[in-house]
Amino acid sequence: MAIVRRKGIAMDIASVERYRSRLEKASSYGEVWEVVKDTVASSLNQRRAGMMLFLDDLPIQLGAYHPIGTNNIILNRVLVQAIEASTQSKRVVNALIYNLLLHEYLHALGHFSELKVRRLVYQLLESVSAKIMWRLPLQEAVHGLCLKEYP
Repeated sequence: MAIVRRKGIAMDIASVERYRSRLEKASSYGEVWEVVKDTVASSLNQRRAGMMLFLDDLPIQLGAYHPIGTNNIILNRVLVQAIEASTQSKRVVNALIYNLLLHEYLHALGHFSELKVRRLVYQLLESVSAKIMWRLPLQEAVHGLCLKEYP
């Protein structure tokens, strides 16, 4: 079995391909959320049961947040709608949602340091994406947001 190793995070190539495929085919926030949880369980061997995903209208500069002490992650509906309006690519939208949810899920797992979480997100994206380049769609989405007006 071939293993992808990046900065201390290891995952077999079959899993990487399976997560990539699931993310690209995801048609709802819930499906992306399941990919996030499975990716973290597979790569960091961490999981938290009972987590709930909510959408709310938040300031545009806030992508998502996890209120400490709860089982909730709140995703910014305004930001997601702005990205959806700026691109026709479901891949770009799913990449953004994946990044936001991954970041907040790591907080929910007890990684409270913002710097540590950012590093873990980067390491997970490097490991899981291998040569898939999930970060590129996110860059395209942010660039598109700067060029278009909010819905």
